[in-house]
Amino acid sequence: MTYPPNVRTAPEHEQASPPATVPAPPHRGVLSTTAGRVRAAATTEPGRLQIIGAVLALLVVAFGAVTAFEVADRESAASDVVGRSQPLSADAAAVYRSLADADTAAASGFLAGAQEPKDVHDQYERDIKEASRLLVKAAANTDSATRSGQEIATLNVELPRYTGLIERARANNRQGLPLGGAYLRYANQKMSNVLLPAAERLYTAETGRLGEDNESARTWPFLSLGLGVVALAGLFWAQRRNYRRTNRFFNHGLLVATAASTVILLWLAVGHTVARSQLHAADVNGQQSLDVLNHARIDSLKARANENLTLVARGAVLTPDGKNDKYESDYTTDMKALREALGNAGGLAEDDRGKSPVEAAVTAATEWQERHRAARTTDDNGDYEGALEQIIGPKESTGRSFQQVDDALAKALAHEQDQFTRAAEDGRGALWGLSAGAAALAVLGAAAAIVGINRRLSEYR
Repeated sequence: MTYPPNVRTAPEHEQASPPATVPAPPHRGVLSTTAGRVRAAATTEPGRLQIIGAVLALLVVAFGAVTAFEVADRESAASDVVGRSQPLSADAAAVYRSLADADTAAASGFLAGAQEPKDVHDQYERDIKEASRLLVKAAANTDSATRSGQEIATLNVELPRYTGLIERARANNRQGLPLGGAYLRYANQKMSNVLLPAAERLYTAETGRLGEDNESARTWPFLSLGLGVVALAGLFWAQRRNYRRTNRFFNHGLLVATAASTVILLWLAVGHTVARSQLHAADVNGQQSLDVLNHARIDSLKARANENLTLVARGAVLTPDGKNDKYESDYTTDMKALREALGNAGGLAEDDRGKSPVEAAVTAATEWQERHRAARTTDDNGDYEGALEQIIGPKESTGRSFQQVDDALAKALAHEQDQFTRAAEDGRGALWGLSAGAAALAVLGAAAAIVGINRRLSEYR
């Protein structure tokens, strides 16, 4: 092969290699790509307007969504207060009261002799049936693994045992056998040491759950309020910016978005303030009074049962130190607790309808104690029949005084329950419609903000 002059052919091993491949630029992620586009858009006024519109719409939608979520949560808690936790607390108190009343009726019937008065027997049967019914209802609305569920299980097991002991006491009493008194005392011990403590723990657990629901419903929606302030600040800033660049006072779209956000924020603040106030009133003026009155009524029932058992036992059961009659000592303790509870109830009552029955109960309790002292003096003097008449007789007996106390407390409880229900329902009602309204207004506000920004963008086309 002939080569042109002065052209040197490189050796084969020195011949040029193919050009090296230039590496492709690294693949950019979605976030970095988006950030780049935003930075590029921010260099022009139309791009900046698009960013502002998106941020404003996002803020308003987030404000509405968070408000709807938080309000729905508080409205649900308020509904639980009205429809679940407070009724369960009231039912637990009714179980406690029914058991104590059944024990009182059993002791009263035993004292009356072999032929138990029909009205006393019927009262006992009603109390046992009511307690059983409420326990079935509570079990259906309570998780068995919870503390309340465990107490309900205990009550369901022990209540039939108690009623069995009462029936044995009655059977022996009808036959005139002293063993009846022993069965009655054993039944009272089971009631005092097992059933009533379990009922009290159930009531405490349900009342605690009521307090938690009430507190949840009253918790301030700080996130919603904070987002509302931020959204309004952003809208005001955007309108001020628009005014400084165009010398126009109003942008109708941004104005509508501001109005919608303002309505949501004011509705949220006012509605939640009213709900919080009413639920607080339901707690302070209703539930706290109910709690004190329930304990007062139970104290009176326990005092009455111990008063009756003082005559049944006739000094056979002594305090641990062996110096005093156990049932008389327990009566004194219960009456002291009753007087203290009545004093607290009087202080919590906020109107005459609440104070009047409490005052009547105080008067009847004072009379009860005076009659009890007279009956004890009669019994200590060896006149058992006279003391019995002073305890269970139809006129001027301690039984009449006890009934007056119980009737007055029942009236006070009915009034306070009405106060609680009305206040709690008003609290729940203050939140009605706010969740859906906030969502709808947020959508309207976001759309209006976008329309308002688009009107400015159209000037650049």
